[in-house]
Amino acid sequence: MTEPHATAPEERPVGELSYEEAREELVAVVQALESGQTTLERSLSLWERGTALADRCEEWLAGAKARLDAVRATAPSDETDSEASQQQ
Repeated sequence: MTEPHATAPEERPVGELSYEEAREELVAVVQALESGQTTLERSLSLWERGTALADRCEEWLAGAKARLDAVRATAPSDETDSEASQQQ
């Protein structure tokens, strides 16, 4: 039984989805398209949604990479740490 006010996954704006939610829905879209059991109109709709979901996943991954790069840029390098240890 579904909640009366719950939004179906396809109805949620892609921009509101977490990486995991977007990836999970994208997998379902690909499976539906690969099954070949949908109409042309439904296939086109799924394709458009899948493209938006893939873009959302890319956004999340790019953001995660930027955060990691920022942390690495501010973290002391291993060479500096090992040189300091050797001098003590």
